[in-house]
Amino acid sequence: MTTAAPDTAQDVTPARPSGTGRRVPYWLLLPGVLWLLVFFVAPLVYQASTSVQTGSLEDGFRVTWHFATYWDALSTYWPQFLRSIGYATAATVLCLLLGYPLAYLIAFRAGRWRTLLMVLVIAPFFTSFLIRTLAWKTILSDGGPVVGALDSLHVLGLTDALGVTEGHRLLATPLAVVCGLTYNFLPFMILPLYTSLERIDGRLHEAAGDLYAGPLTTFRRVTFPLSTPGVVAGTLLTFIPAAGDYINAELLGSPDQKMIGNVVQSQFLRVLDYPTAAALSFLLMAVILALVTVYLRRAGTEEVV
Repeated sequence: MTTAAPDTAQDVTPARPSGTGRRVPYWLLLPGVLWLLVFFVAPLVYQASTSVQTGSLEDGFRVTWHFATYWDALSTYWPQFLRSIGYATAATVLCLLLGYPLAYLIAFRAGRWRTLLMVLVIAPFFTSFLIRTLAWKTILSDGGPVVGALDSLHVLGLTDALGVTEGHRLLATPLAVVCGLTYNFLPFMILPLYTSLERIDGRLHEAAGDLYAGPLTTFRRVTFPLSTPGVVAGTLLTFIPAAGDYINAELLGSPDQKMIGNVVQSQFLRVLDYPTAAALSFLLMAVILALVTVYLRRAGTEEVV
């Protein structure tokens, strides 16, 4: 007769945190929530009320629920909306085309130079946005080496024919504004791309090679699909601020290249038409939100770096 061995394993039920312990996560979240309420939600509500006001700076503005301001602003400044979306899209595409190879190089081929290359990527952040844009104004100036080199190669003649430059010059042209946007927001594309690529297990590339997949097939079937979260995050971090930017168009463009951010800035600080400026801001936010929603649905990724 055999005797069953005693069961020495004991079920250990983790002790539930006390009432105070359960509240600790909420206390930790409280500073961030208060920050958002004070510096994001409150200004947003104030601007929403401003957009439906009427009056003037001398007589004061009053909330009269004048929603026609939105239609008036959209019907007047729709070219600037389209121009902003077009410039931001062009800059985002250029950032992706330039940033993906560099991020790939840093993630897989840089070796001991990886840290140095990452420092060079974030180096523009060491100076202000305004100084970087002013530097581009000097680089693209008429009679400068860049204009001279492109003109000697007859590149400016081609870009003039395409309508992105005019008169064999770069400043005060759409190309200059897009170049400025691309340069200023390129790090926002490279960093999430690098993070996404760096997470890819190198053994997957080896497995693809064992299955006789060439470099192009490996990139198309393995590398790029796994880096999709970085592509989505990078394009969003580039497109959203670029669409609302006004410094590049102000310094590198002309009145014909003004973006909707320039209009909002002018309405707030020069014209002093606060309801129109607030309405334009909310319209821009609505347009960007709609485009981002459609983009995320089309991208079909659940993870964003």
